[in-house]
Formats: sequence, C-alpha cells, structure tokens
Amino acid sequence: MLNRDALLHFHGYVWVGDKTVFDKESVRRPPSSVEPTATSPADVVERYREAVAEWRVTEVPPLETAYWLAKPANLIRGTWGHPKEAAEWLGERLAEYAPRFASRTDRYTTGLARTVSYTAETLGWGGDVSLGYYLGRPLFLSLAVVTCSPNRAAPDRECPAK
Repeated sequence: MLNRDALLHFHGYVWVGDKTVFDKESVRRPPSSVEPTATSPADVVERYREAVAEWRVTEVPPLETAYWLAKPANLIRGTWGHPKEAAEWLGERLAEYAPRFASRTDRYTTGLARTVSYTAETLGWGGDVSLGYYLGRPLFLSLAVVTCSPNRAAPDRECPAK
C-alpha cells in the first residue's frame, strides 16, 4: 500500500497579463459536462465551444485554484515536496514583482513575509493558495500554489506531473 503523504507535493503557477483577459470568465471556467442542445441560445453554444477549445490550454488562471491540475504540465513553474519549499518559491515571486505592485501597501516586506508564512501553513494542511496583484493597469499578476496527490478541493483530479 502506498503512503499518501509520500505522494503529496505542490505545484506553482504564475500568470501576468491584461486584467480584462483575467476578468473574462469564459476562458477561466471549464466547459460544462452537459453539451448545449440544438435549442440552446447561440451565446451558450458559443461559450461552450470556446471553453472546449481554449479552457484547458490557456495560461489564464482558472476560477477555482484546484482546476490548475486539469491544465497541461508545461504551465507548472515549480514542484516541491514540502510546504515550506513551495512557500519560499512564492515569497521569491512576491519579492520579484513587489516593486511593480500598484498598491504601495502590498509592497511592504512585513506583509509579504506574513503571506509566505500563511502559505506554508495553508499548504501544510493540504490547502491551496491563490494570490492576485495589480502591477499597474492593465497588468495583473496571479500566483498560485496547488496541493497535489490528492487535492482537498478536487480529490479525484489527476496530477498533471509528479
């Protein structure tokens, strides 16, 4: 029998892009499991087609953090076996982008250090962490660290990489 804790690991994701793209729900929501019918409104059919064609491969962050696990492995920016390592990576990304944060309050190192500590704690109990910061309009930064094998929010979801 496999030790569940031996399989547990964490994946990191980074996205920087136009906030209007981030706000476009159709590229961030997975396709419905129910296909539209011939009598469905045209916009529903279009949304479904767009989701099927784009959702899985787009780098735009999904609406639910656990849905990162349904994306291709090439979108993973790092993998770690311990929460502290994953939190340190997130801290490095925060330090890298902090000078560009639109909000001066978000740049303070005390707050960033608390975020890293919170991340390690959250990952330690199997949660996911997803953060977003304006970098000056129209750019937006999205950072995520997702627990894998299993994920609490999506325990049946396969891991994209080990």
